[in-house]
Amino acid sequence: MRVAMIGTGYVGLVSGACFADFGHTVTCVDKDASKIERLHQNIMPIYEPGLDDLVASNVRDGRLAFAVDGAEAIRTADAVFIAVGTPSRRGDGHADLSYVYAAAEEIADLMDGFTVVVTKSTVPVGTGDEIERIIRQRRPDADFAVVSNPEFLREGAAIGDFKRPDRVVVGTNDERARAVMAELYRPLNLNETPIMFTGRRTSELIKYAANAFLAMKITFINEVADLCEAVGADVQQVARGIGLDNRIGSKFLHAGPGYGGSCFPKDTLALVRTATDAGSPLKLIETTVAINDARKKAMADRVAEALGGELKGKTVALLGLTFKPNTDDMRDAPSLDVAPALIARGARVQAFDPEGMEEAAKLLDGVVFTDGPYDALAGADAAVIMTEWNQFRALDLDRIKLLLKQPVMVDLRNVYRPEDMRARGFRYFSIGRPLDAA
Repeated sequence: MRVAMIGTGYVGLVSGACFADFGHTVTCVDKDASKIERLHQNIMPIYEPGLDDLVASNVRDGRLAFAVDGAEAIRTADAVFIAVGTPSRRGDGHADLSYVYAAAEEIADLMDGFTVVVTKSTVPVGTGDEIERIIRQRRPDADFAVVSNPEFLREGAAIGDFKRPDRVVVGTNDERARAVMAELYRPLNLNETPIMFTGRRTSELIKYAANAFLAMKITFINEVADLCEAVGADVQQVARGIGLDNRIGSKFLHAGPGYGGSCFPKDTLALVRTATDAGSPLKLIETTVAINDARKKAMADRVAEALGGELKGKTVALLGLTFKPNTDDMRDAPSLDVAPALIARGARVQAFDPEGMEEAAKLLDGVVFTDGPYDALAGADAAVIMTEWNQFRALDLDRIKLLLKQPVMVDLRNVYRPEDMRARGFRYFSIGRPLDAA
């Protein structure tokens, strides 16, 4: 089938490359000419393991192309996907749908013959109705169907998530659109992937409800971690004990500095606004948002406590800046709260991240970026693990002790075992675990 993908951000580029790898002919369209030029050179605008090879192989085989002008791709497409950004709107937290509606107008002017218009972007309930209205108003003669097809891609594991998903959700009541979507995802039949066909509004809400639930699960275990510290319990063992219950599951039960990234912060906030406007407020999600915001801001206090309460004149080494490993995404990363708070209290901050420093440099003033983890640690009063990159899981602890002014580590991701750190002579602080974990 012929696919046009509007937007070459995280969702659009990964989805377009994977659809091409399924055997479809895909053109990814973006107004940013410099981004398209870089893609022609196989320079990825995001860091995602394996994406450059996937793009290169499908471009080479003629299934994947990139364009600034999407006229031809949209005109000949069986399905046109809208995969543009929906950031939080300044002032009220609603999703900014201006890029989505602009894409709908462009599609309306260009499509020819029956076309399935697919919303891949994360959008509030009812957005598909508005897209349909926009297209119908501009093109009363058009033959089309608007479908919701939310993405469930984890940054750092997106290609695997697309090719081996837990489920595919498709929101449409149009039989022709259903047939097109079934054909697009037919390669997943081999793995017996559940494809859930439902109403469009239901599909839109499924995406928000899923992200809100996972954000709530993270926030729950973070609050349990605080309780563990107060009573002398170990949050990792508590998480394992409840995660073995298959009604709960072990995923997203890792205590830390709070959730961030491109999805959870904006989607929980947008869902809260949607629910409030509908007269059906979601108090649990409202509380989740508030707790998470406060938690990220409080992490600097943990560093200060580890250094006796005083940060003025101290040097702090931050290991990791992105909101999670295997991505260069800095959106709503806890480091964006922690680093400025440390600096405001008089600390010098030295930092290293394997992939995120270019983006971090645009967002963090006053941080000294280094060439490697040991460079960041040199001369610091404390080491702080912000992101659990694999290369931080087996650091040379003896070397770290020599580099630090004092052997203090604040492990906000619980990478190391307290008993091991104590045996190495560190003053070690982690999340939700006593020093003598038992």
